[in-house]
Amino acid sequence: MNQLTRAIELWSINHELDKSEPSKQFLKVVEELGEVASGMARNDLPLIIDSIGDVYVTLVILAQQHGLNIQDCVDEAYTEIADRVGVKRNGIFIKQDDLSKD
Repeated sequence: MNQLTRAIELWSINHELDKSEPSKQFLKVVEELGEVASGMARNDLPLIIDSIGDVYVTLVILAQQHGLNIQDCVDEAYTEIADRVGVKRNGIFIKQDDLSKD
Protein backbone atom coordinates (compact mmCIF):
# COMPACT_ATOMS: atom_id res chain seq x y z
CA MET A 1 0.00 0.00 0.00
CA ASN A 2 2.89 2.36 0.72
CA GLN A 3 4.22 1.93 -2.82
CA LEU A 4 0.80 2.60 -4.30
CA THR A 5 0.33 5.68 -2.12
CA ARG A 6 3.75 6.97 -3.18
CA ALA A 7 2.79 6.38 -6.82
CA ILE A 8 -0.36 8.47 -6.27
CA GLU A 9 1.74 11.24 -4.70
CA LEU A 10 4.17 11.20 -7.63
CA TRP A 11 1.28 11.27 -10.10
CA SER A 12 -0.07 14.28 -8.21
CA ILE A 13 3.31 16.02 -8.41
CA ASN A 14 3.64 15.25 -12.12
CA HIS A 15 0.21 16.81 -12.70
CA GLU A 16 0.99 19.75 -10.38
CA LEU A 17 -1.94 18.89 -8.12
CA ASP A 18 0.29 18.87 -5.04
CA LYS A 19 0.44 22.67 -5.18
CA SER A 20 -3.20 23.24 -6.12
CA GLU A 21 -5.82 24.83 -3.91
CA PRO A 22 -6.92 22.29 -1.24
CA SER A 23 -10.51 23.55 -1.28
CA LYS A 24 -10.75 22.48 -4.93
CA GLN A 25 -9.34 19.07 -4.06
CA PHE A 26 -11.89 18.71 -1.28
CA LEU A 27 -14.62 19.17 -3.90
CA LYS A 28 -13.10 16.18 -5.72
CA VAL A 29 -13.26 14.16 -2.50
CA VAL A 30 -16.96 14.98 -2.14
CA GLU A 31 -17.59 14.20 -5.82
CA GLU A 32 -16.03 10.77 -5.43
CA LEU A 33 -18.03 10.13 -2.23
CA GLY A 34 -21.12 10.88 -4.27
CA GLU A 35 -20.07 8.22 -6.75
CA VAL A 36 -19.78 5.71 -3.89
CA ALA A 37 -23.34 6.60 -2.91
CA SER A 38 -24.45 6.23 -6.52
CA GLY A 39 -22.89 2.78 -6.72
CA MET A 40 -24.56 1.75 -3.48
CA ALA A 41 -27.95 3.05 -4.65
CA ARG A 42 -27.62 0.97 -7.82
CA ASN A 43 -26.00 -2.04 -6.13
CA ASP A 44 -23.20 -1.59 -8.68
CA LEU A 45 -20.19 -3.30 -7.10
CA PRO A 46 -17.67 -2.30 -9.82
CA LEU A 47 -18.68 1.36 -9.38
CA ILE A 48 -18.40 1.04 -5.59
CA ILE A 49 -14.90 -0.44 -5.90
CA ASP A 50 -13.75 2.21 -8.36
CA SER A 51 -15.26 5.04 -6.33
CA ILE A 52 -13.75 3.91 -3.02
CA GLY A 53 -10.38 3.82 -4.77
CA ASP A 54 -11.01 7.30 -6.15
CA VAL A 55 -11.88 8.57 -2.66
CA TYR A 56 -8.53 7.26 -1.42
CA VAL A 57 -6.66 8.91 -4.29
CA THR A 58 -8.33 12.25 -3.67
CA LEU A 59 -7.63 12.04 0.08
CA VAL A 60 -3.96 11.21 -0.53
CA ILE A 61 -3.68 14.33 -2.67
CA LEU A 62 -5.59 16.46 -0.15
CA ALA A 63 -3.24 15.33 2.62
CA GLN A 64 -0.26 16.05 0.36
CA GLN A 65 -1.53 19.56 -0.34
CA HIS A 66 -1.57 20.20 3.42
CA GLY A 67 1.97 18.84 3.83
CA LEU A 68 0.61 15.72 5.54
CA ASN A 69 1.26 12.04 5.03
CA ILE A 70 -1.94 10.04 4.56
CA GLN A 71 -0.55 7.17 6.66
CA ASP A 72 0.00 9.56 9.57
CA CYS A 73 -3.61 10.70 9.23
CA VAL A 74 -4.88 7.12 9.24
CA ASP A 75 -2.63 6.23 12.18
CA GLU A 76 -4.05 9.18 14.12
CA ALA A 77 -7.62 8.17 13.32
CA TYR A 78 -7.00 4.56 14.35
CA THR A 79 -5.34 5.63 17.60
CA GLU A 80 -8.47 7.63 18.34
CA ILE A 81 -10.87 4.74 17.71
CA ALA A 82 -8.76 1.77 18.85
CA ASP A 83 -10.19 1.63 22.35
CA ARG A 84 -13.50 3.31 21.61
CA VAL A 85 -16.58 1.68 23.08
CA GLY A 86 -20.18 2.05 22.09
CA VAL A 87 -23.09 0.21 20.58
CA LYS A 88 -24.38 -0.61 17.14
CA ARG A 89 -27.87 0.68 16.32
CA ASN A 90 -29.46 0.02 12.95
CA GLY A 91 -26.07 -1.05 11.64
CA ILE A 92 -24.32 2.17 12.74
CA PHE A 93 -21.71 2.34 15.49
CA ILE A 94 -22.49 5.01 18.08
CA LYS A 95 -19.66 5.86 20.43
CA GLN A 96 -20.33 5.81 24.14
CA ASP A 97 -19.83 9.57 24.50
CA ASP A 98 -22.61 10.23 22.02
CA LEU A 99 -24.99 7.85 23.81
CA SER A 100 -25.07 10.10 26.84
CA LYS A 101 -26.36 12.92 24.60
CA ASP A 102 -29.60 11.03 23.85
